[in-house]
Amino acid sequence: MKKSKCYEKSGKKTMIGGQALIEGIYMRGPNRTATVVRKSDGTHVVREKEYKPAKKKCPILGWPFVRGIFVFGGAIKDGVSELMFSANECEIGEEGEPTKFDLWVEKKLGKERAEKLLMGFSVVVGVLMPIALFILLPALLSSFVDFGGRLWLRNLVEGVLRMGIFLLFIFLTSRMKDMRRVYAFHGAEHKTIHCYESGEELTVENVRRHTRKHPRCGTSFLFVVMLISIIFFSFVRTEIWFPGVTAKWAVTLIRLASRLVLLPVVLNISYEFNRIVGRYDNFLTVALRWPGVAMQSMTTNEPDDEMISVAIDAIRRVIPENGEDDKW
Repeated sequence: MKKSKCYEKSGKKTMIGGQALIEGIYMRGPNRTATVVRKSDGTHVVREKEYKPAKKKCPILGWPFVRGIFVFGGAIKDGVSELMFSANECEIGEEGEPTKFDLWVEKKLGKERAEKLLMGFSVVVGVLMPIALFILLPALLSSFVDFGGRLWLRNLVEGVLRMGIFLLFIFLTSRMKDMRRVYAFHGAEHKTIHCYESGEELTVENVRRHTRKHPRCGTSFLFVVMLISIIFFSFVRTEIWFPGVTAKWAVTLIRLASRLVLLPVVLNISYEFNRIVGRYDNFLTVALRWPGVAMQSMTTNEPDDEMISVAIDAIRRVIPENGEDDKW
């Protein structure tokens, strides 16, 4: 097996991917999804679903430079849903009594509708929080400084702030005690996918030998989004497009609005970039994906055998009968 410090080559590149959860792992294959959560007694709770990609429902959603935003949105929706499922199965927060607000909502809407409302709220928060933190906040902060009409300098400072906030967020979460186990499950997910791609039998011993860093990870994708947003927004000069607007508050609002409007473009470009550099193993593609892969030193930890067994259980449930169906 050929390895390097930050990645490992394999014979097959699969589209199977996953997400670390609270005491569990979510895996998505070409036709099925599976969530496996480890209970305190060591047993596994499993939730499996049929999966139909958006492009099968509407072919245009599978077009290059269109599909990225829908893949990203679907991943957030499914990820939040499975995260809530894992928290519920692990009995997180079950020790305390329901709040008066919880009881009032359940009484007014019913248990099922209340759960759907909570799910919808969580998805909205899951989408808005990273947009506000990584996209809007840097643009807002850079607007407080007078750059003397040097738009390139303003955009540069905004980009540096964006990358700095993102890296600081990753670093701080990696230091949180509760997140360390989640990141260890993240490592188990990557190791298991590497083992599957290498064609080895999916056993704890085989999985453990592989690296916990994977070039087609969501962390790498987010890093690429940050990087491409810096380059892309450096060409977005709202002050030139709206020469009649001089009030500082109005200019700031236009800048923030431009970031929101053009964000789908950034996501689509980032998605296509990740697909290309993840498909090939040559000097250029390895160099391009190196920063995102290296950052996984913070977002993955070495898993224990129980975590690996959860990952193996999850991936086995989504591997298609036809080995070509999950080809990257």
